[in-house]
Amino acid sequence: MLTRLKISGFKNLLDVDVQFGPFTCIAGVNGVGKSNLFDAIRFLSLLADRPLMEAALYVRDETGKTADVRSLFYRYGDEYERNMSFEAEMIVPAQGADDLGQTAKATITFLRYSIALGYRKGESFTPLGSLELLKEELGYITLGEAHKHLLFPHNVSKWRRSAVTGKRWSAFISTKEADGGRIIQLHQDGGGGKPFPRRAVDLPRTVLSVTNAAESRTALLARREMQSWQLLQLEPSALRKPDEFSAPTKLGSNGSHLPATLYRLAHQEVSGKGGYGTQGDEEPMIYAQTANRLAELIDDVRDLSVDRDERRELLTLYVTGKDRTSHAARALSDGTLRFLALAVLAQDPEARGVLCLEEPENGIHPERIPAMIRLLQDIATDPMEPVDPQNPLRQVIVNTHSPLVVQQVPDDSLLVAEFKESFRGERRLKGVSFSCLPNTWRVEKSPNAKQERVCPKGKLLGYLNPVPFAEPYEDVGETSHAKRYRKPRRVVDRADVQGLLYPKPHMPHQLK
Repeated sequence: MLTRLKISGFKNLLDVDVQFGPFTCIAGVNGVGKSNLFDAIRFLSLLADRPLMEAALYVRDETGKTADVRSLFYRYGDEYERNMSFEAEMIVPAQGADDLGQTAKATITFLRYSIALGYRKGESFTPLGSLELLKEELGYITLGEAHKHLLFPHNVSKWRRSAVTGKRWSAFISTKEADGGRIIQLHQDGGGGKPFPRRAVDLPRTVLSVTNAAESRTALLARREMQSWQLLQLEPSALRKPDEFSAPTKLGSNGSHLPATLYRLAHQEVSGKGGYGTQGDEEPMIYAQTANRLAELIDDVRDLSVDRDERRELLTLYVTGKDRTSHAARALSDGTLRFLALAVLAQDPEARGVLCLEEPENGIHPERIPAMIRLLQDIATDPMEPVDPQNPLRQVIVNTHSPLVVQQVPDDSLLVAEFKESFRGERRLKGVSFSCLPNTWRVEKSPNAKQERVCPKGKLLGYLNPVPFAEPYEDVGETSHAKRYRKPRRVVDRADVQGLLYPKPHMPHQLK
C-alpha cells in the first residue's frame, strides 16, 4: 500500500508530494498530468522488476520504440532536467516468497524507498542514452512514528497495529560515497554481517530488483509490494475471451483471464467440501455474490457461472438474465464487462497492492456511476478493520474528468490536478500540482498543513455545474431567416426540462 509519494524531475511532475488513503480520486482537465502520476507509480513498479532501460522504455511505449529516454525527464523549453528522484512510503506484506520459493517474513512492514536516476548521454553505439543509478535507499518507519505518516482516518488498534508490525534500527539499502565512486549497499535483516556492496556506476538495474530471501527478507517483500502496483487498462476484447484450462488464474492488467480467475475463486471456496474442483450439487457462493454486485449495474441479472467445456478444454463466463436466458461474456457490453472484472477483483484475496484505473466511468450509465464508486471503495482495504485475507492490504487510485464522479466520491478522497508555476532563478517552470479540499484529513492532520495546497472552491464549479452558462434559449419563430444561422436548442434549454435541473443552468450556483 502506497501512503505517500514524492516525485521530482519526472515528466511534468516537479516537487510533487502526494498523500494517499485506501481510495483516492484525482480529477483534472485533459492534459494536466493526471496520467503522469500513474506513469510514475508504474515506473517504480517496473524498476523493482526490470533493468533500468527496459523499465524506462516500457513506460514510454510498450513496443519499445521510444526515441530518447530523456522524454521521461522534466522539460523546460529545449532543455531537460538531468536527474529525477522518487520517494515512496509504503506498507508491505508481512510474508512472501522469492523467485526460488524461499519464504520470507518482514522485519518491519512500514518502509520508505528512495531512488534517484540521472541521464547519461549516449555514445555512438547507444544513441538512446542511458540511465544511471545515483541513489537507492530503503529505510523504515516505526510503529511509534506511524501516526505522523498515516494521516487518513483509520482504526489504530485494529487496522494500524495489524498493518504496521516489527522493529528495525538500521537501513536495508543505503548509498555511500567511496574512493572508488558511489556504492549501493544491501544490508542483511539481522543487522549483523557485512553489507553487500555494489558500484552504482556499473549497475544496469536497482539493487532492490535482485534481492532474495537469503540476502534481505524485508527488501524482498518491498520488491514484491512494488511489483504488485499496476495500471488496470481493462480491454473489452480481453475480457470477452474464454480461457484454456492451463490459463493463469489471476486477472491480468488488461482484464484477461476473467473466467479462470472466477473459476479459481469458486473452487477454492468449495475445496473443503469434497476436494479442489469438486462442487457437487452446491453452487459456490462466489457466483451469487458476484451476480448480486453486477445487479447493481444492470437490472436483468439472475445468476452467473463459469462453464467448463471438457471437450474443448475451455472456461467460459456466462451471465443469466431473469428470463433464464444465458449470455456469454462476448455478448456483454464494454461497461458491464469492466464492472464485472472489478467485482471479481474485489473478492480475490490474492489481488493486493496498488490498483490504478483511468476514467472508471467509461461505459457506465450516469445513474449507475454511484454503484461503480461503491465497488471501487469496496475493493480497497477497510481501514476500520484488521488486515487479513478478507481485508487485504489493497489500494485503489482513479483519475477522472467526469463531474458525475467528482460529485459522488467522498470529499476527503478527492485531489484536484492543476497547473502551477514556479521560478528557478529567472526561469519560469510549469508543472502539475495536486490540491485537496479544505477541512479534510490532508489539511487538518498534515504536519506541514500550511504548505498543503488547498483547492479553491471556484475550481470545483466546472464539476458541480458542468453545463456551460449561456443566454436563455429564445424561439425566434419557424419562418425567421435567422433561425438557420443560430445555434440549435440544446436538451438543457427545453422549458419542460428546466424545472428538473438543480442548480438551474442559467443561475450560477454560489458555493458557500
